[in-house]
Amino acid sequence: MLDLKVTVEHFPILGKFVIARGAKTEAVTVVATIEDQTGARGRGECVPYARYGETVESVVRQIETVRTLIESGADRAALQRLLPAGAARNALDCALWDFEAKRRGVAAHILAGLPPPGRVVTAFTISAGSPDEMAAAAKRACGRPLLKIKLAGEGDAARLAAVRAAAPASILIADANEAWPQAELERNLEICAKAGVALIEQPLPAGEDAALARVQHIVPVCADESVHGCTGLEDLRGRYDAINVKLDKTGGLTEALALVKLAQGLGFELMIGCMVASSLAMAPALLLAGNAHFVDLDGPLLLARDRPEGLIYEDSIVNPPSPALWG
Repeated sequence: MLDLKVTVEHFPILGKFVIARGAKTEAVTVVATIEDQTGARGRGECVPYARYGETVESVVRQIETVRTLIESGADRAALQRLLPAGAARNALDCALWDFEAKRRGVAAHILAGLPPPGRVVTAFTISAGSPDEMAAAAKRACGRPLLKIKLAGEGDAARLAAVRAAAPASILIADANEAWPQAELERNLEICAKAGVALIEQPLPAGEDAALARVQHIVPVCADESVHGCTGLEDLRGRYDAINVKLDKTGGLTEALALVKLAQGLGFELMIGCMVASSLAMAPALLLAGNAHFVDLDGPLLLARDRPEGLIYEDSIVNPPSPALWG
């Protein structure tokens, strides 16, 4: 028999994290820990996300519904049938990957049939705010090669211009988080092109993104809220040029691996992203980073503190996780 422990953890954010849908000052995560009688232990961390109808309480309840089956030895394949995609399944799936790696003494990337994770460049997020606020933040981060700019709809032209002036050498990703109205789509694409934006994430609400197939993508467009797992991905061709793979959306590394393979076969570029969380949530995603055109795993950089065994960041370079952290 295995033992499953579920904990809720709080990590204060440096300042505050602001996107089109709101702001927060702390990251609240749910951690699943699976352990056997020999002391082998695996952990997985998730972030409940209100946009998808999740709360900390609902995610903990979801995990508890499968406690008996997990403790009786249900594996990752069974988990895909037991829980839907989302944060709860992510925490358990990543804990099962880590547990198997620890129990067998084999690195998780070997279990997944992947090359070892290497050092990668991550984007660094600039929260949405006034043009002056965002320019000040961009100036502090202007030495970083890749910045992700959170937009908010009205006033985005001024935001982008201010950030570009403050960080002239950085590659920019613009993330609208579904905030653009359809009527402003072509104009906003032109604004992004003028600012030298390399990629635009989820400009339209997920339910309205068919309009993206009717405009010229003068800047590549990346699906975030519009893609969770493999189901429906083929329908996004023509609307998007890339997809953002996040383990909290796919429900763990298992589905993410399948999604990456399918997306590559359909010709999508890949971005590997994250919610704001500790290094424990970033570590499994690093196994996918070698396939990605863009990596956005800066969650710990946005926190006031990380785990003691957390990832080592050298400016915007992320190093592979230690076994003490995950995998």
